[in-house]
Amino acid sequence: MRGRVRVRFLDTRPLRGSRSFRDLWIGTSASQLGGQMANVAVLAQVWDLTGSPVGTGAIGLATGLPMVLFGLLGGTLADTFDRRTVVRATTAGQLLAAAGLCAQALADNRDVLVLLALVAVGTSCSALGAPARRTFPVRLLPGDQVAAGLALTNVSFQAAMLTGPAMAGLIIARWDFPAAYAAQAVATAISMLAVIRLPAMRPEGADAAGGRRRPKRGGWRIVLRRPTLWGSMATDLSATLLAMPVALFPLVNEIRFEGDPQTLGLFLSAVAVGGITAGLLSGTVTRRRRGGLVQLCAAGVWGLALACFGLAGPLWLALGCLAVAGAADTVSVVTRGALVQWETPDAYRGRVSSVEHVSGVAGPELGNFRGGLVASATSASFSLVLGGLSAVLAVAAVAATNAPLRAYRTPSAAAKPAAPGVTDAAAAGQAG
Repeated sequence: MRGRVRVRFLDTRPLRGSRSFRDLWIGTSASQLGGQMANVAVLAQVWDLTGSPVGTGAIGLATGLPMVLFGLLGGTLADTFDRRTVVRATTAGQLLAAAGLCAQALADNRDVLVLLALVAVGTSCSALGAPARRTFPVRLLPGDQVAAGLALTNVSFQAAMLTGPAMAGLIIARWDFPAAYAAQAVATAISMLAVIRLPAMRPEGADAAGGRRRPKRGGWRIVLRRPTLWGSMATDLSATLLAMPVALFPLVNEIRFEGDPQTLGLFLSAVAVGGITAGLLSGTVTRRRRGGLVQLCAAGVWGLALACFGLAGPLWLALGCLAVAGAADTVSVVTRGALVQWETPDAYRGRVSSVEHVSGVAGPELGNFRGGLVASATSASFSLVLGGLSAVLAVAAVAATNAPLRAYRTPSAAAKPAAPGVTDAAAAGQAG
């Protein structure tokens, strides 16, 4: 009975069984916390310099464009060079950018373009290293622990979302912007030390000396050739493009809750609380081998929860709907991440991870834009309900047309993904 209860909670086997993954998790957690603190500091400093929503909106441009452009390039780098080397170099670049942010704050910089340029440099380095970093868990953990490893990483991210902004606010209030940027630099240095301790991770087929090699062809096309891959990414895009609520939070708060800024903060916190709760209970999900079906169900719950949020009147009900949505998002992200890594042969993982990364960044941003446009022509409630129900229908369409994704089973032990010539159905049969 005790074992049955334990598996319902966060599966910590990756931290207990793999020193390398433990190092990676500590470094990633530190980096995530530092990033959340820096986000608040940049937002506050840009507002201080410009006093304009156009200025703060430019932060999205300084982060979004480099993320898309360099994210795809990072996929090629990850399939060409030792992935540990790629992440070491890009983390060093992030550390230099963090030091630059601290220096400009100490120098009392009044040029917003300098600040945004440093933000763009740090984001570019992060985007270049992200695809390689995403391939680490599947190389460091047994097959039946990959999803658990991703769940642990997601929990640390949700915790950083909750605590990072609050910590940044306290630090800025007491010691001003340089201290917040210094905290980010320290966190990035911890991440750098963790990466240095990792073993070499050359793409399969690289020469023994770890030198440059030409990536195998078809790295981008493999996403379209494997129904499990395009189905998993289409499921995520269906949910984020059609039912992203964040841009509508201020309008909903203004109409229903008198524009109370504390209520607006509660909206964001409710999503994070739901995500953390799902992460802490993720043992129930990560040990299930029907990863594709779990992701489809979670994406459907996300859409329904946000449609209900669009209709919710009492604050407690609105927050409950957002918490459910946050929990569903965590389940979807974890299962999708494990599925994509295991369904992609190692020689292609960098490029496929870059596609997943870019879609994960662009989908929510475009979804927020879509939601704002619909709300401006109709209402916030109509936009949320329409978006949520449309997402459910789109996810249902993916499920109905993609049998390999519905039938997909994650490996039960360490095993190499199928080669490109093996069909998804065959791979699923071997995994089962």
